[in-house]
Amino acid sequence: MERKVRVRFAPSPTGPLHIGGVRTALYNYLFARRHGGDMILRIEDTDSQRFVPGAEAYINEALAWLGIGIDEGVKEGGAYGPYKQSERRDIYREHVKMLLDNGKAYIAFDTPEELEAARAAQPNFQYDASTRGNMRNSLTMPADEVKRLIDNGEKYVVRFKIEPGRDVVVNDLIRGKVTINSSVLDDKVLYKSADDLPTYHLANIVDDHLMEVSHVIRGEEWLPSAPLHVLLYEAFGWADTMPQFVHLPLLLKPDGKGKLSKRDGDRLGFPVFPLEWHDPKSGEISSGYRERGYLPEAVVNFLALLGWNPGDDTEIMSMQELIDRFSFDHCSRAGAKFDFEKGKWFNHKYLQELPDAELAELFKPVMKAHGVNPDDFSDDYIIRAVAMVKSRINFVEDLWEHARFFFVAPEEYEAKSVKKRWSEDTPAILRELMARLKALPSLEPKGAEEDIIGWIQERGYHMGNVMNAFRVAVVGECKGPHMFDIVELMGFDAVNDRVEAAIERIKA
Repeated sequence: MERKVRVRFAPSPTGPLHIGGVRTALYNYLFARRHGGDMILRIEDTDSQRFVPGAEAYINEALAWLGIGIDEGVKEGGAYGPYKQSERRDIYREHVKMLLDNGKAYIAFDTPEELEAARAAQPNFQYDASTRGNMRNSLTMPADEVKRLIDNGEKYVVRFKIEPGRDVVVNDLIRGKVTINSSVLDDKVLYKSADDLPTYHLANIVDDHLMEVSHVIRGEEWLPSAPLHVLLYEAFGWADTMPQFVHLPLLLKPDGKGKLSKRDGDRLGFPVFPLEWHDPKSGEISSGYRERGYLPEAVVNFLALLGWNPGDDTEIMSMQELIDRFSFDHCSRAGAKFDFEKGKWFNHKYLQELPDAELAELFKPVMKAHGVNPDDFSDDYIIRAVAMVKSRINFVEDLWEHARFFFVAPEEYEAKSVKKRWSEDTPAILRELMARLKALPSLEPKGAEEDIIGWIQERGYHMGNVMNAFRVAVVGECKGPHMFDIVELMGFDAVNDRVEAAIERIKA
């Protein structure tokens, strides 16, 4: 019987969710949905020293905003809980005892000072089969002494006992067969009595097994720990239920070498977090994709193609299309360069596909932020204004730059255009133009344009000077959508008021 696909995203609540973690969550989600499986959100909060208040809520909010659905988790519940590691202490204690009873692990009392002395005495020291015999642990101490120290409350750790000289094979769906000799591995700490919590290595293995995780999909940075995890599965007698490993390529800096960091985003001006983050300790505010004006669908599409491709040149794909086409066969082994300009392109494309009415609703808070009350304009007016300029924007905020003149009359005029297009004859010509427009039966753009162009030619006026002076008077500068579309939307009275105001101001 084929095993049901069950994957887990297991972040630590030590701060905001990095965009690399978002991509890991997304790939887990796409794979699970592609195969009709379950997506688990497990909170790995065993590092009590680095816990940050608000981080867990941030993780849930970020995944919800992106549309990455969770089937089991702290909020959702499920049959395999608890889904927060700090609530699973009894489970971990039981499994630590199993390893100790079976001789697969041992207790070590070495103090930080003793470990530092060992490192100083031996270059490249690691706690392993060649050194453990010289340290203070249950392998070198009498059993009654070990019991006495524990009863007296002396702090200790439990280390995994790795036997040297064995080739450990990790089968990875992206990287193929990876072989590591156990002699290069150290006896990793699995449990610390100081806080009565396991380390990542033990908790991760126990939880994946008990939650029946079928595939462990995580970042490339965890690949070095995979051989240890294989050995732990074997030590517990769980080799037959070991999950399939998948180690994803790193997200790399947009320039230079190395892993993408927050510093890169600060330096180059792009977010590395899905949502804005307010650090409760430092008070620092870090920008997020949501607050910068990115649509969640655009972020998902952008991230999906950083390290994976659908097998052809298709770029724009909905979440369902990504699910239908997702496969690790098309994942890269090499790191993916984080092209934040491409991210803007995706957002531009998705904004173009939004219905104009929906985009207008997104624009209303921007209008308010600039001191304009949307209620002063009809919904139809705002929708039509947005539709005229949407092709020019990457973000909703950009609409203000391109559509501002529809809502606020210019009080200043582009000096370069005034110097080039405005002469002493301009006021009289513009008043003639307005009289011509007023006499038209309709301001329908095609007919109005044909009439005005014919009039300009008939009068022998300079086409460029007249039309650009007209645009400067109405818009404030020589840019914007088609002039007669603007005239039709704004109406004769509003346009005429702006022409008269320009005549007075530019003369002054």
